[in-house]
Amino acid sequence: MARVSAMISPVLVLFGCDLCFVRANRPPSPVNVTVTQLKANSATVSWDVPEGDVVIGYAILQQRQDGQMQRFIREVNTTNRACVLWDLAEDADYIIQVQSIGLYGESQASKRVHFRTLKETDRLPSNSSNQGDITMEGLDKDRQLQTGEIIIIVAVLLMWAAVIALFCRQYDIIKDNDSNNNKEKTKPSSEHSTPERPSGGLLRSKEWKRPSLCSHPKD
Repeated sequence: MARVSAMISPVLVLFGCDLCFVRANRPPSPVNVTVTQLKANSATVSWDVPEGDVVIGYAILQQRQDGQMQRFIREVNTTNRACVLWDLAEDADYIIQVQSIGLYGESQASKRVHFRTLKETDRLPSNSSNQGDITMEGLDKDRQLQTGEIIIIVAVLLMWAAVIALFCRQYDIIKDNDSNNNKEKTKPSSEHSTPERPSGGLLRSKEWKRPSLCSHPKD
């Protein structure tokens, strides 16, 4: 019996040392745990982690205050500091606690945080009025956009009409100039040539005879 106790005692010592090492290397508990964006069936829980500690994930314990439902959410390989809680009961009280997951284990659970979901009737009126405002604002914006687009289209069409009219006018001027030039080129040559002298008549009688340079002997 003494030998058995002597063999077990070192094992217990080593196990106790391992527990102390693991506890010493666990990350501290999350702080500033808050619940925001409360709705009838969902909520968002967020928290902070002290700086300098290696955290690779988180674990969330979600429980209804009446004890009817409990959920455990665990996620690793993430640096998220927030989580959305879905499928919550309407107008119900909940308790949540958050744990940090480190390389050597999980931290102690944070302080309990109580929150209560909203009623569906409490959420709809505010959202309906907001949706109406958003819809009216969207319609006003669409109308403004349509009016601006119409003005731009009309301005572009007027500009193109002015350009086309100017082009047609210039084309008509060029065409008239070309037609005038062609008419001048096709005029009969008689208009530009000197009149021909008629043969015979007075002009022939007025022909000047050049005297001969050779003298003939008198008979």
